[in-house]
Amino acid sequence: MLFTVFFLAFLFAVAQGFVRTVVYFWEWLSRGDKLDEDDVERAETALEESEDALERELARAGRQRGLGRLFARWRASNAAVEEYLDHLHLGWYQIVIIFFVGSMAGLLIEEVWMLVSAGLTENRVGLVWGPFSPLYGLGAVLLTVLSFFLRSRGARGWQVFLVSALVGGVLEQLAGWSMSTFFDAESWTYLHLPDHITQWVAWRFLAAWGLLGLVWCRAVMPRLLYQIGMPTTRRQAVFVTLVAVYLVADIAMTLVCFNRKTERDAGLPPSNAFEQWVDTNYSDEFISGRFQNLKIGDRRDKVDENGNIILEEPAEQGGDPAGETSEGVRP
Repeated sequence: MLFTVFFLAFLFAVAQGFVRTVVYFWEWLSRGDKLDEDDVERAETALEESEDALERELARAGRQRGLGRLFARWRASNAAVEEYLDHLHLGWYQIVIIFFVGSMAGLLIEEVWMLVSAGLTENRVGLVWGPFSPLYGLGAVLLTVLSFFLRSRGARGWQVFLVSALVGGVLEQLAGWSMSTFFDAESWTYLHLPDHITQWVAWRFLAAWGLLGLVWCRAVMPRLLYQIGMPTTRRQAVFVTLVAVYLVADIAMTLVCFNRKTERDAGLPPSNAFEQWVDTNYSDEFISGRFQNLKIGDRRDKVDENGNIILEEPAEQGGDPAGETSEGVRP
């Protein structure tokens, strides 16, 4: 019991130290040489208008009592955020940060969910370098861009839900189809679900995408963009540019590794020194150890004529490998 208390206290101290480091670094980025005058003026104007809106709403909140005062303060905070978004220019700066954060946050949430729901502790990363899952990063970017657009058009909740479900379904379909077509790989399948539409799209997950988009549009996106803000210094621009370059290189290297994995499975030797270096440093053992939920080539689930996943039983049990089907789980 005492050890658990000390361990939790240690984790809390580490988390607190990490947050303080990030805050200090973010504040350091906001100092230094300024960007062009127009960019700085736009950012400062947005912040000033937001602060004015906050002061007005807080003055009204001061006349409230009890819980009414608490809710009034919350409305004041929301009003400040909405005022800031009215002046925000959504560009590459916010997109890169959202992709970066979304790729890590989505991966963390998925791994925790798989641990709690299925007891799995496998590595579910999507890139060769770093703790990133680009599918979640791209989903966060698309939801942010769409939410920002729908907000400016005054979209209703059901419209946000439908658009988010459509975007999520198209994203899953394209990602699953691309992996299967170009790399003979499979990271998930919904064929075992009774409500599947395609191998990579199911009605229940369309509903999940819709709800996620609604929450993102109403609760997450406004405050996330408010915290990110607009760049005003060269340090901020340089740092986010370096992050973007790193992510592009990471994605490109991942595609190269998957391409060589496919060629090796087909018996094709490396054609140049770079491909030989890739085969040496990103071998089949590396791929299987790094992408533990990814099934490539012969490891992919076999499907019968009815779209059911075939369960292969050990030969010594005398079972017919083609005669049983499995409900399966998402890898």
